[in-house]
Amino acid sequence: MSAAGTSEFKRVLIANRGEIALRVVRACRDAGMASIAVYADPDEGAPFAVLADEATGLAGTSPVETYLSVGKLLAAAERTGADAVHPGYGFLAENAGFAQAVLDAGLTWIGPPPGVIRALGDKVQARAIAQRAGAPLVPATRHPIADAAAAVRFAEQHGLPIAIKAAHGGGGRGLRIARDADEITAAFDAAVREATSAFGRGECFAEAYVERARHVEVQILADTHGAVLVAGTRDCTLQRRYQKIVEEAPAPFLAADQRAALGRAAAAICREAGYVNAGTVEFLLSPAGELSFLEVNTRLQVEHSATEETIDVDLVRAQLLIAAGRPLAAAIGETGAAADLPGGPDRLTPRRHAIEFRVNAEDPARGFTPSTGTITRFRAPAGPGVRVDSGTEAGSVVGGHFDSLLAKVIVSGRDRAQALNRARRALAECDVAGVQTTLPVLRAVLTEPAFTGDGPDGFAVHTGWIEQECLPAAAAPPAGYGPGDGRVPIRIGRRWLTAAVPGLAQAREGPLARAREQARERLVRAAQAAGGSVTAPMQGTVVRVAVAEGEQVAAGQVIAIVEAMKMENPLRAPHPGRITGLRVSAGDTVAQGAALCHVTENP
Repeated sequence: MSAAGTSEFKRVLIANRGEIALRVVRACRDAGMASIAVYADPDEGAPFAVLADEATGLAGTSPVETYLSVGKLLAAAERTGADAVHPGYGFLAENAGFAQAVLDAGLTWIGPPPGVIRALGDKVQARAIAQRAGAPLVPATRHPIADAAAAVRFAEQHGLPIAIKAAHGGGGRGLRIARDADEITAAFDAAVREATSAFGRGECFAEAYVERARHVEVQILADTHGAVLVAGTRDCTLQRRYQKIVEEAPAPFLAADQRAALGRAAAAICREAGYVNAGTVEFLLSPAGELSFLEVNTRLQVEHSATEETIDVDLVRAQLLIAAGRPLAAAIGETGAAADLPGGPDRLTPRRHAIEFRVNAEDPARGFTPSTGTITRFRAPAGPGVRVDSGTEAGSVVGGHFDSLLAKVIVSGRDRAQALNRARRALAECDVAGVQTTLPVLRAVLTEPAFTGDGPDGFAVHTGWIEQECLPAAAAPPAGYGPGDGRVPIRIGRRWLTAAVPGLAQAREGPLARAREQARERLVRAAQAAGGSVTAPMQGTVVRVAVAEGEQVAAGQVIAIVEAMKMENPLRAPHPGRITGLRVSAGDTVAQGAALCHVTENP
C-alpha cells in the first residue's frame, strides 16, 4: 500500500472523540462505510460512541492513556477489523509517526503522507517550502532558536513586536508575543514550556509579529494524481488566546487581487509539498493589505463546516474517497459539487455565505478560563440556514482533560447580511446550562459595528480584537462619570449610557452611603484576614509554580500556571503581599476552587 493510502477500504476507525468523531461517523455512513469509534472511560455512552456502527474502549481516562496512545489505537484497529484510520483534528491528527505506524500496520491513512505532515508540521521547514513556492513571508529565524538571547538578537535586527512560536505545533499553543524587550525571556520560556506540554517537543523560532492583522486561510483538497483544488477561503480573525472562536466563508472584505493571490499561493505551497487529502493554508493580512504565509494545517480544520455550507461539498466524505484513490473530480462530483470545472478541478465558487460560531465551555468574564461540570440543559438552535455540529447533549460531563468545544453553530445565507441576521436568531435560541460558555461573547460580537462592517472604519477586527477592544469596552463604564456630579453609568446590553439622578450628589453623603462604605470596609478587612486566597478556577494540572513560600509578590504577579482543556491559565496575586501556605508543586492535579496558597498583606 502506498503512503497516500490508495486502496479501497470499508471499515474506518476514528481515532478521536466528541464533535469531530461524530462528524466522521456521519460521513462514513453517507459513503457506505462502517464507522468504528474508540472511547476513553469518561466518553462511554457519548453520542459519537453510541451512533458509530461499532465502538471499543481504550481503558483509561486521560488523553495520554487513550486518544494519544498509538499502541492502543492500533490494537483497537486490529481487533475490530478496521482497514483505515481517520484521525479527525487534534490529538494525533498531525503526528507523522502515527500516520506512518498506521501505514506500517497495513491500514489506509486518511490524510496526507507522513513525510508531508513532518515537513509542513515543522514550521521552519514549512516556511522554506512556502519560500520556494513564491508565497509572501515576514522575517523569521531560519532555524529553531536555542535560547531567549537568540530571540533578543532577532528583535534587535528586525524590531518589535516578535512572536515566539512552537516549531512543531499549532492551534495557538506554544505561541507568545513580546512587544517589549523585557518580555522576551518570559515569552520564550512560556512558549517552550507550552510547546513541550502540548506537542512533546519544545523547539521554538522567532518571527516578526504583524500587529492588528486579520487571519485568512484557504481550504485545499488534493488527490493522489497531482490535482489540487482551492475549495474556498475563510476569515478566522476573531480569536481568544490565539485560538479561533468565529470563522466565516468566504473571507469577506477582500479585494479580487487578494483573493486570487491567496488561492495561488496556497495551491503552489501544496504542490511544492506534494500534498494529498484535505488541508488548510493560513495567512495573515496586515492593515496595509499585505499577505504573509503563516502555516499549513495538515488535517481537517474545525471550521471546515463553514466552507461546506458555501460550496455544497462534504469535505469529510471527500477525504474518504480521495484516500481510497478516487481522482479529485470524482470525489468532488460524488459529494455534490460540479466535477466538470473548466480545465479540471482548480477552484470552486462559493454559492452562499456562512459563519461558524464555537460554543466552548469557557468563562469569558474570567479570561476564557475553562469551565467544567455536567451539562444540565442543551438546546440547539434550528430553522432555515442553521446547522449545529456537536458531540454534546444534556447529561454530558465536561471535564478538564479534553478540549472545551461543546458545539459549532454554523449559519448560512444568500449573502453576509442574511447570514448575520440568521446568526442573531440562532444564537438567541441556543441555550446551554451547567457550565459557563462563550455564548454571551458570540451574541455580543454580532452587535459590534467593527465586525458587522457598519461602523465608520468598516470591517475593523483583528486577531486581538476580542480581548483588547471588544470585551474591555463592554466590561467597564465610561470614565469621568460618577455620583459626585449627579450622573451614573448604566449598562444596557453591551452599551454604557449615563443617566442623571436628582439628589444623588447629596445622597452620597447620607446615612445609606455611609452604611455602604462601612460594609465595603468590612469586606476588605475580611478578605485581608483570609490572606488573599489564590484558588484554581477550574480542574487542571499545575504546570508551573512561579513563587516560593515566604516570597514577596506584587499585585498581578503570576503565582502558578494551571493547564486545563489544552490551555495554560496563569493565576495571579490579588494584591501585594507575602506567599503563605503554598501547597502545590508542578505536576499536581487540582480541583476547581482548591486553594493553592495565600497572599498575606504586609502589616
